[in-house]
Amino acid sequence: MIPADAELTDRHEEIPAWDEMPEELKPVLRRQMEVYASFLEFTDHHVGRLFDALEDLGVLENALVYYIIGDNGASAEGTINGTYNEMINFNGAAALETPEFMMERLDDFGGPGSYKHYAVGWAHAMCTPYQWTKQLASHWGGTRNGTIVSWPAGIEAGGEIRSQFAHVIDVAPTVLEAAGLPEPTFVNGVQQKPLEGVSMTYAFDDPVADERHTTQYFEMSATAGSTTRVGPQ
Repeated sequence: MIPADAELTDRHEEIPAWDEMPEELKPVLRRQMEVYASFLEFTDHHVGRLFDALEDLGVLENALVYYIIGDNGASAEGTINGTYNEMINFNGAAALETPEFMMERLDDFGGPGSYKHYAVGWAHAMCTPYQWTKQLASHWGGTRNGTIVSWPAGIEAGGEIRSQFAHVIDVAPTVLEAAGLPEPTFVNGVQQKPLEGVSMTYAFDDPVADERHTTQYFEMSATAGSTTRVGPQ
């Protein structure tokens, strides 16, 4: 998934290395990522149930399914140590969450009584190889997400990676093209703005196709990012 020649971003001094974290906190840090991994496993299981249902209905071959993992880069809002309840931090009481406090609640992490968030070090690791994290639109670590597309009847390739640039605004044009539908000009009597995205279908079966979505601007919380690319990539 990560090219062999990728240069990993440096860890910033503000983010402690694993070996710098207190030993008494490490069981909590491990549990934070275990809970996150179990959440992904749980999600994958139920996405699998959806695919099973589509297959039982006899429509899986013609179903175009997008599986977008996240809505931004990994979040660094969990503080240096992570948190059992993110709302504690928002209420200015982060000092309450000592290693002892969190160890006492280790078995409850991820349960209905918790509102946990992993430590910033995990966020940095999960945005590999890109810089920074959620809320920083100026760096790919804050914005890029893995995406899986399944369409058995429409995509001959399988299990392959595409590197052409795409943005979430490209999903609707892709669906319309796949369904053979024109772009709507009116919806419930309201005139629509033209779609600004680019259909991704051109790359479904051509891994080296020249990019068609070459310019994009995005912004979050007064940080902005943009890309201008010339294919092939």
